[in-house]
Amino acid sequence: MIIPKTPEEIELMRQSALLVSKTLGMLTTELKPGVTTLELDKKAEEYIRDHGAVPGFKGLYGCPSSILTSVNEQIVHGLPTNRPLEDGDIVSIDCGTVMNGFYGDHAYTFEVGEVAAETKKLLQITKESLYVGIREFRIGNRVEDVGSAIQRFCEAEGYTVVRELVGHGVGRKMHEDPEMPNYGKPGRGKKFVEGMVVAIEPMINLGTRNIKQLNDGWTIVTRDGKPSAHFEHDVALVNGKPELLSTFKYIYQALGIESNEEDEFRANPLVL
Repeated sequence: MIIPKTPEEIELMRQSALLVSKTLGMLTTELKPGVTTLELDKKAEEYIRDHGAVPGFKGLYGCPSSILTSVNEQIVHGLPTNRPLEDGDIVSIDCGTVMNGFYGDHAYTFEVGEVAAETKKLLQITKESLYVGIREFRIGNRVEDVGSAIQRFCEAEGYTVVRELVGHGVGRKMHEDPEMPNYGKPGRGKKFVEGMVVAIEPMINLGTRNIKQLNDGWTIVTRDGKPSAHFEHDVALVNGKPELLSTFKYIYQALGIESNEEDEFRANPLVL
């Protein structure tokens, strides 16, 4: 059952989402060859708790960490380890918070040092597909309108879409209805309703879409060992249109990047 949020609840969710955004922005400054994902996990947990929230992932379904760090061929749910990141790696950092009784949850795939051109393009297309999908999150559309838009965009570029893992509704629970697949057929699935909040998160592979789970019971990897990218935003349906609750602007500030990619999804682009 879809649980619409009141305007007041959406504002509380925005605070949770923005703390995730700020945490990812902080981690951006720490990402470099030689750092371990366990070190990043410790810094993320300290930052979240210092800002009056608790990590949304730690303890959820038995998760041992505050962030999930998926490196190279790892798609999602990668557990932090003592393996130092290397020049040329990519790492998806998925982070969650609980604040004011509501979850924030989003992710970004980072480049570590100098990344291969074909991998860099995978990240670019995957991030662009996120916004392609968000544009379809509006009154009058259904769940698979979002997924089909993401699928068409990525497959046209020669990439494949992971089928077994999907986005989701978010609110007082990390995972609420509806499931938000990154594939589908237009016009199918549950109708979107005013006030609903979802996490849209394309997971796109350079090679085949086939996956497997590692023995740790968490980490999902590409079966062919080729890289995968993952980007995620929290989005509310406000006045019939998508409005971002999360932002990548703190990441971009840390990287010295100027971007207006999110402006169309904000009531006031100058206010975060």
